[in-house]
Amino acid sequence: MIKIPFNKPYLTGKETQYIEDAVKSGKISGNGQYTKRCQTFFEEKFGFKKTLLTTSCTDALEMCAILANIRQGDEVIVPSYTFVSTALAFVRQGAKIVFADSYGTHPNIDAGLIEGLISEKTKMIVVVHYAGMACDMGTIMELAKRHDLIVVEDAAQAVCSYYEGIPLGSIGHMATFSFHETKNIISGEGGMLVINDDRFIDRAEVIWEKGTNRAQFFRGQVDKYTWVDLGSSFLPSEIISAFLWAQLENIEDIQSKRLRHWRYFNENLQDWADNNEIQLMHIPEYATNNAHMFYLVCRSGAQRSKLIDHLKTEGVLAVFHYLSLHNSPFYKNMHDGRELANSDRFTDCLLRLPMYYELDVETVDEKVLEHGD
Repeated sequence: MIKIPFNKPYLTGKETQYIEDAVKSGKISGNGQYTKRCQTFFEEKFGFKKTLLTTSCTDALEMCAILANIRQGDEVIVPSYTFVSTALAFVRQGAKIVFADSYGTHPNIDAGLIEGLISEKTKMIVVVHYAGMACDMGTIMELAKRHDLIVVEDAAQAVCSYYEGIPLGSIGHMATFSFHETKNIISGEGGMLVINDDRFIDRAEVIWEKGTNRAQFFRGQVDKYTWVDLGSSFLPSEIISAFLWAQLENIEDIQSKRLRHWRYFNENLQDWADNNEIQLMHIPEYATNNAHMFYLVCRSGAQRSKLIDHLKTEGVLAVFHYLSLHNSPFYKNMHDGRELANSDRFTDCLLRLPMYYELDVETVDEKVLEHGD
């Protein structure tokens, strides 16, 4: 019987109060008071130029693909070790995905390999800040500038994380965040698009509003609104935004508690990991840690399976993570055949321990330490 799940959504206590307030206001469709509060919060706290809440991080990525005018034949560089949405959003627009490998020390895209993947058809680099740890954004942005490429930060896991003191999500031309129930800050489902490049701001608002200039109409900039561009129903209801606002009011407390859990694992598991040839999380010097997850890298798939089974028998649910997208049933026949050894190693060997606000971290630590080869 599982006593400690992998994830448990944390409620601050104000979520239902704000949802009730939104319902009683008579405005529960999108882009109301709670949507605006949340967007302003992120713009002011992290210096994002323009934010738009979405129904998911996947939706935000799809908006990026439309904004960048991704078309049939364009190439987009994406890490293989990521969730399917990172690639899917651009495949739907007709792009060919050129998968990049991870570093040997951590799952982020190996910035040193990117230039060798650029061709005359390359239009975009999509980076994923895995576990909330920054990619090497200095190298990547310099490379993008030199080759005139758009950079999208998939910051789904990276709220409150930084690259050399700069908030993740504020560096690339665009960025996306997730508020799925497994993330640090949640709204059940939900996401956000960040636009840092002025050339995309006006069009993003149109795409967000189903391809209409509705937002301009409500600001009194046009006397009627109509269909002017591509788009879809990307904006969330006020019910989702109200839930998110309760979380954002408590973001410092949530982050502080998760970081305490993370540090406890990191300090108490180091000797055990060394004795069992297991690698704990490696955080590059330029990156911070937002305690989105605590992962281990086992020396083999067999070792990982034994550890998962041991913890399960002790009532603790630990799980693996992504399967390399270049080997996926959908895309493997379209991949160019390059071996991506590090991505495949994380596929086989990476294990995530439970991580959530109310976690009994001492019990999880005790059960992990009981297991050895």
